[in-house]
Amino acid sequence: MSYTTGCHTVFHHRYHIVWVPKYRYKVLQGEIRERIRTIIRQICSELGVEIISGVLSRDHVHMFVEIPPHIAVSKFMQRVKGRTSRKIQQEFPALRKRYWGRRFWARGYFCTTSGNITDDVILQYLGQHAEPH
Repeated sequence: MSYTTGCHTVFHHRYHIVWVPKYRYKVLQGEIRERIRTIIRQICSELGVEIISGVLSRDHVHMFVEIPPHIAVSKFMQRVKGRTSRKIQQEFPALRKRYWGRRFWARGYFCTTSGNITDDVILQYLGQHAEPH
């Protein structure tokens, strides 16, 4: 396992994130798919988020990313979903018929962390370092 270093931090914050278009329509294909991929890469580059892996299926997006500690996952998702939704609907006007109300993505997302250390290992480590009372 390798750690990433910042000015004053060392971290390994990796997340598996999944989200879907509204109504789970199978619209993530062709030019729309490529444009969404480009926009997400731009956002990640701006924020210093490393894309470890990603898959755009026809009706959902999977990303495995490393997010720096100064960026909340919720803020990252807000930026990704907001900007991709706005740009996609501007550039592909035909989508407006399907997605009225200016919402391209469904509410919410799935997120889980990744790591090689279990809760038990952390508790055991802390138990070894506890001062006797």
